[in-house]
Amino acid sequence: MVRNLVVASLFITVLAGCASMRSVSSANNKQAAAAPVATSPKPVEVKKNDVKFLDQISANPQLADVVPDAKTELKESLSPVTETNFTGNNKSNESVSALQMKYSRLLGTEPDQLENTELLKSVDYWYGTRYLMGGTSKSGIDCSAFVQAVYLSAFAMIVPRTAFEQFRVTNRISAVEMKEGDLVFFNTTGGVSHVGIYLRNNKFIHASSSRGVTVSDLFDPYYLKRFLGVGRIEKPLGTR
Repeated sequence: MVRNLVVASLFITVLAGCASMRSVSSANNKQAAAAPVATSPKPVEVKKNDVKFLDQISANPQLADVVPDAKTELKESLSPVTETNFTGNNKSNESVSALQMKYSRLLGTEPDQLENTELLKSVDYWYGTRYLMGGTSKSGIDCSAFVQAVYLSAFAMIVPRTAFEQFRVTNRISAVEMKEGDLVFFNTTGGVSHVGIYLRNNKFIHASSSRGVTVSDLFDPYYLKRFLGVGRIEKPLGTR
């Protein structure tokens, strides 16, 4: 009988232990179910049209020094060109005109030495005009008509029409005494057949049969060989 009691006690103890284990297991299962499940964050979908800016980028001061400011460049490129750009910083050149600059290059002299601007304006009006025997206009002009037109415009003087007649009414002067506006005569086809206007530095302007109204050098072999002399027309010959 005692043996039966001992077996019964052991059986009850075993049942109690199983029940206890079931309650603990059940509690653990409930806690596990209640605890949040850690999941990896869902990647953010980036749309193609989204504009993204980069953060944490610092400017490079050295690069800023290298790249010029576009507005500054544009402003400088549109800055007006002053006369000093062409004549330098010499104050004596500040009043030099574009016409004086042009003929100083053609004559190989300093622009401020060309003081007879009325003469320069008159000859420049015809500069480049083609040669035409008997011509008297911008469409074509010959040597004596060119002299006649320039004298009328620059000096308000009426001179004869042909080179020979112009030679006759001038006063002969030495070549070393030549000055701006004097006439230089040549024998190109027999006798006094060509005439030009002396400017400066052994240069004269004339209506050349091959080049039209242009500047030539008295020491050019062609003209030096055919040179006849220098003439000066003094007022009041044909003044108006």
